[in-house]
Amino acid sequence: MVNGKEARVESFVLHRVGVENVLSDYSAALQGEEEQEFLRKLFLRPFANMAGTAEFDHAVASEYNVLHGLARAIEQGEDLVAGSVAIARHLIDVSQHHNINSGDLFVVKFTNVELSGAGYDALGIYKFDEKEVFLESQVKGRSLVMNLKRGLGNSKPNKACLVVFTEGEYTLFVIDDHVNTEYWQKDFIGHRPKKDHVNSTHQVLDMTRTFITEQLPQQFEIAKADQIDLLNRSVQYFKSHTEFDQEHFAQEVFQEQGVVSSFKQFGERFQETHDLDIGDTFAISPQAVKQQARVFKSVLKLDKNFHIYIHGDRNRIEHGVDEQGRKFYKIYYDQEH
Repeated sequence: MVNGKEARVESFVLHRVGVENVLSDYSAALQGEEEQEFLRKLFLRPFANMAGTAEFDHAVASEYNVLHGLARAIEQGEDLVAGSVAIARHLIDVSQHHNINSGDLFVVKFTNVELSGAGYDALGIYKFDEKEVFLESQVKGRSLVMNLKRGLGNSKPNKACLVVFTEGEYTLFVIDDHVNTEYWQKDFIGHRPKKDHVNSTHQVLDMTRTFITEQLPQQFEIAKADQIDLLNRSVQYFKSHTEFDQEHFAQEVFQEQGVVSSFKQFGERFQETHDLDIGDTFAISPQAVKQQARVFKSVLKLDKNFHIYIHGDRNRIEHGVDEQGRKFYKIYYDQEH
């Protein structure tokens, strides 16, 4: 989702937070191409495969969100050092009642971070709790000296938030090594899923999978192979179209009017239960499809003896029961590989 190949790290500030807080009063700027490549890898690569997007949230309005205000001030030209100190103090304040690990806090200012084909300025906030151990070698006189050191190389942040300064509401990407740490997710950032085509794609696929695997068998007599076929057709629709249309999707995938009506009713309940507002049409996000397709299981498990992977034409599989009452599947194929 995030493409950082052409991005530049304008400057960054490093603080130390945790048991002992050390706040820096200067920023660093490394403009060499080798240094920029290292910084892009360290700060932007962790977001490269993320599909889910978020936006700032607050009980009253997003402008009352503390981090939102601090990020906006930096976007509008506030000195990065002063802004980063305020961000560090905000993190210290919300985490003071939690047993958090001490770590390095980087606040980084970017230009030309690509999102959906357009370049934006962005702000990155990263907390690294651990450093890698590595050997540094130096030549001194006629001898080779090696020292054991700790630092950041291929390290991934334990927690991070990338704020992309998109028009309207900012677009956020959030990393949390504990999946959902309250002080980081809620108290420090304060975010919710963004209503955009990325999350809409993810939500409709999730809703469809739930309908096929949980709701459909309760209403209709359906073979497991037919369920898998519906899952495959659902994913294929998203892979072969650039725009989602609810009516067209339901008719193409489910075909039978009784099932189509059931799917629409289930969708209304699903959105109400999960507090969603999914539009009837939206642009499909290929990244979200790729990520969500991984959980669409196409495996037919038969007792403990066989697993059949169904990826193609459902008409090549026949289901039946023999004279002794044993169930069977008959599979037709052209070539054996």
